[in-house]
Amino acid sequence: MRTSSDQLLVPSLVPPSFFDGDTVALARALIGATLIVRGVGGLVVETEAYRHDDAASHSFNGETVRNRAMFGPPGHAYVYRSYGIHWCLNVVCARGQAVLFRAIEPGLGVDAMRVRRGRDKLEDLCAGPGRLGQALGIDRADDGQPFDGCDLQIHVPSMMSQPILVGPRIGITKNADLPWRFGLSGSPHLSRRFA
Repeated sequence: MRTSSDQLLVPSLVPPSFFDGDTVALARALIGATLIVRGVGGLVVETEAYRHDDAASHSFNGETVRNRAMFGPPGHAYVYRSYGIHWCLNVVCARGQAVLFRAIEPGLGVDAMRVRRGRDKLEDLCAGPGRLGQALGIDRADDGQPFDGCDLQIHVPSMMSQPILVGPRIGITKNADLPWRFGLSGSPHLSRRFA
């Protein structure tokens, strides 16, 4: 829910038990949620699901130092570096499962996002997981941190009024046809259009 470009009406924080379930269902449920990182954030408009039995998932070959957070408690962050450049933010669900935040509609701390991204246009700030990570100031120190209302927060509305789009995930070669990408219909902040 928006009241202006730099203010959101934020529903209550969700408990960790909310995340302890199937990642595909959670990826869909997080569309329309509010994601906040140290006071900067916005409306979640695009997500992707990754499961432990999914060859495209970082957890597919088991636990490593890099993906350890994916095997930790639900409701914690899994942060990884994409192409050696961009920090990407996920929320851990059941063991070995996570939801990647692909895009948000900026709503809180927009000026800070503009400085971090070096861009003014709202649609260029958080459309894509790398851009989102940069705009929110995500880094390796966030890996494994809880979405408990301190630095990281997720607030889920009681209901979504807009339709949710469903399609294949982006930028992967394995299991690329699975319809595990979700987006908010009509949003100009998606990383890429749905077919």
